[in-house]
Parts: sequence; structure tokens; C-alpha cells
Amino acid sequence: MALIDVNNTQLHYRLDGPEQGPVIMFSNSLASNLSMWDNQISELTAAGYRILRYDSRGHGQSAVPQGPYSIEMLCNDAVGLLDQLGLDKVFFCGLSKGGMVGQMFGVKYPERLTALMLSSTSAYVGFPESWNERIDQVQSRGMQSVVEATIDRWFTQSGQERMPKEVGKIRKMILDTPVEGFCASCAAIRDMDQRKSITAVSLPTLVVVGEHDQGTPVEEAEFIHRQINSSQLQIIPEAAHMVNIEQANVFTRVLLEFVNSTIA
Repeated sequence: MALIDVNNTQLHYRLDGPEQGPVIMFSNSLASNLSMWDNQISELTAAGYRILRYDSRGHGQSAVPQGPYSIEMLCNDAVGLLDQLGLDKVFFCGLSKGGMVGQMFGVKYPERLTALMLSSTSAYVGFPESWNERIDQVQSRGMQSVVEATIDRWFTQSGQERMPKEVGKIRKMILDTPVEGFCASCAAIRDMDQRKSITAVSLPTLVVVGEHDQGTPVEEAEFIHRQINSSQLQIIPEAAHMVNIEQANVFTRVLLEFVNSTIA
């Protein structure tokens, strides 16, 4: 297990692929960890890319500092991890909460990025009362109280039936998420509003969404696409929120084509 000190906490990370390859950095969603990207690794490393994955603070095997967190704090963690590893510039791919981090990364630290891939994400979620209710629910009843509703948002019904082992792995990932880390990260999402700031992003950006995503629906991806002039939009059929798992081959191909195009 690789742990590194970043911004007064410890982050768990993993590197795969050729040491001299261009680096793709992956940032996980709420209630998951770096293994959510397992389906992408073999094809990307075979294509010559170096893959950096990490558990965001409060998740996986990273430390769980007291909350609340903010998207800016999580963005600074990502940049701090690059600093500690001596990495100057990366492709950044984030899903859901990771995509929120990616949006801020593109605004605050564009010089550290070659390109952005923002998947299953939003610039603003609204409805703070629903996030407060979710925080209260998990604090009083634990992660088991939200796991099944989360699975139903993250995967289509046909996806759940088609890939029970993959869904079971994600269910365990949700249940294993520390309550404090989950709630502190919910606060970060609740308090975020990047609707105006992302207009400053000028990097090559790919916005990806599953056509059946309930949590961050297609119209949210379309909004980000409109706000970022340098972006393109890809809607992936027969997928919900966890599009990189439910349609892993399509997602990986789209990602690979995009990163290849930015260095062609």
C-alpha cells in the first residue's frame, strides 16, 4: 500500500504502466475508491500510458480527516499529490465528485494539465436540504442505509442483471466507505457552484455522460459542454452514472481516442 503525505493528510495512490509514459490521473467518485477504475487499466497501460489512481481523502485507504471538505480542498489534494510524486503535467479524468475536482483543476491549475475528461458530473447540484438529509441519514444509520438506492442510481436495471459481480464489488465499495469521509465529501458537493468559473477552462475537454444517468443527467453534461468552449460531448448509450463500469469498453475507447488526439 502506497501512502503519501499531502496537505496535512495521507493519500493512498497507485501507479501502473510504463514509467516514461504520459500520465493519466484518475479521481474517484463519492463512496468509491481507486479500484473503480480497474476496467480501464490494462488497455491504457498497453497503449503506453502511465496510470495514476488515488483514493480521495476520506475514501478507500486514504486518511479520514475531520470534515467538512470542499471541492477546492480536494483539488489541492490532487495537485499536492502530483507535487509529491514529481509529476509536472497529466491528463486528468474524474467521475462524479472526481469530475467536480477536475473542473476546478482546469480553472486553477491549467498549466498542470494536458487535457480534461469530465465524466458523470455536474457544475452545481443544488438542493442542499437533500444533501443534509443524506448526511444525517448516514451519520445515524450508516452506509448500509444508502447503498441500495445508490446502486439503483449508478447502474441501469439491465446493467445490474448483466454484471452482478461488478455491481457486487461496487456495493462493497460503498459499504466500506468511512462515514466521516462520506459525509464530509457530501458537504463539499452540496456547497459547490462552478457554473460561472468553468467558462475559464480553455484546455481540450471531453464531457462524458451515460444516457440514463439519474444523479448527473445528460442536461448537466450539456451545460458543462456549453460553458467550456474547448469541450466536446459524448453521450454513452445503455449506461447510468457509473458509465466507466457499465459500458467499460466504450468508455475506455472514448478516453483513449481523446487522449491520443491531444498528443497527435
